[in-house]
Amino acid sequence: MRIAVIGAKGLPAKQGGIEHHCEEIYTRMVKEGHEVDLFARSSYTGSNSVDTYNVGGVRVVSLPCLKAGGMDALLSSALGAMASLGKEYDIIHFHALGPSLFTWLPKFTTNAKIVVTCHGLDWQRAKWSRNIKKLIQFGERAAVRFADEIIVVSEDLRSYFKKTYDRETLYIPNAASCLGKSDPHFSFGTSLGLEQGRYILFLGRLVPEKCPDLLIQAFQKLRPQGWKLALVGATSDTPHFTAELDNLAAHDKDIVFTGELKGERLAEIIRGAGLFALPSQLEGLPLAMLEAMQEGIPVLASDIPVHKQLVSNNRGVLFPVGDLDCCVRRLDWAIHHPEEMAVMASNAQKYVQQNYNWDRITDETLGLYKSLLPIAVSPITTPEVTNILVKAEC
Repeated sequence: MRIAVIGAKGLPAKQGGIEHHCEEIYTRMVKEGHEVDLFARSSYTGSNSVDTYNVGGVRVVSLPCLKAGGMDALLSSALGAMASLGKEYDIIHFHALGPSLFTWLPKFTTNAKIVVTCHGLDWQRAKWSRNIKKLIQFGERAAVRFADEIIVVSEDLRSYFKKTYDRETLYIPNAASCLGKSDPHFSFGTSLGLEQGRYILFLGRLVPEKCPDLLIQAFQKLRPQGWKLALVGATSDTPHFTAELDNLAAHDKDIVFTGELKGERLAEIIRGAGLFALPSQLEGLPLAMLEAMQEGIPVLASDIPVHKQLVSNNRGVLFPVGDLDCCVRRLDWAIHHPEEMAVMASNAQKYVQQNYNWDRITDETLGLYKSLLPIAVSPITTPEVTNILVKAEC
C-alpha cells in the first residue's frame, strides 16, 4: 500500500503523543513492505524549504510553513493535503481534528480512502483562541462527513462521536514506548536533588488542561516528609501559564522543574519515581501514564473517563477532577500505603502489557486500511522512488 500521513509535526518524535504514535506504527508498516510518506512542518523539522529525509524507512516531506499561534498546524495540513494529490496513494491518513479540516480536498480529487485518527478533542484545550477552537471544531465535523473511517484512541471518544454525530468509530488505542536503558546509579536524578522512590512525578506538557498547578498546590499543602515533586515537560504556547507555575513554586526546594527530557535521562526519572501523578481535566489517551504503568510505577490520577479506563479495577488511585482537598487526601494515602500501591502497580503493568501493544495496534490499523480498499493491496516489494514537488507559499 501507498500511505500518506498528514497532521503530525514530523519525525523523529521529540515531544507529543501524535508524533510518537506515528513513528511507532509507520516504521513498522514500512518493515512489512508498505510505502509511507509523512508530510511534516518546517517549524518542527527546522528546514526552511521543501525537504525530504528518511526516518526508519518513512519518507518525511518537510513543508514550509508559518509558526503563528496554532496556524502552523492548519497551514501545514493544507499544504500536506495538496501535496498528497501528486501521487496515487491508497490511504491518506489525517491525525488530529484540526488537520482534518482538509479531508475534503483528497476526498473529492483522488481515489484514496480517507482515514482520520482523533487523539483527543483538541478544541477543548485552553491554549487555543476562540477562532482556532472554531476551526478545530470545523475539522471535527469535516472528519465526520468526509472520512471513510474514524479511529479513536479511547472508549470515551468513541462514545462522544456516537452521541454527538451518531457516527460509529473504531477504537484503536495508543501504547507506551519502550524506554530503553537508563543509569542504574540514578546519577542524573541525584544531580537534581531527587532520591529514588521518594518523589512524585508529573510528566507532560505544562499546559492548563493537565493541571500541574493543582498538583503543586496539593504537594505544598500536604508537604510529605522526605518527598519531592518533579515536573518533567516543556511548555506548549502557554508562556503566561508557565510563569504562573514558576511563581507558585518559587523558592520551594522540594519542587523540581526538569524541562523536557529524552532518552536515558527520561527513562531514569520515570523508573526512579515513587508515584506518578496526572491531575488532567482533558486527555486523549495519555502515553506518559501508559509508560509509567508499563514500568510498574504506582499511579494517582483525576477521574476523567480515560483515566478510569486505565486505572480502575485496582490499577491505581483516582480523585475527583479539580478537587484540591481530595487530591491531597488521596496523595497522602498513596504515599503511606506502599504495599497496596505496589499491588496496584503490578496489576497496571500486566494490564498495559496485555492491552496496549504497538505491534497489535499496527496490525489493527493495517487491517482497517485493507478493509477499505476494493481490492486487496499487497505490500510494495520494490518501493518506487518518486519526488513530490510542492509549490506553495505560507
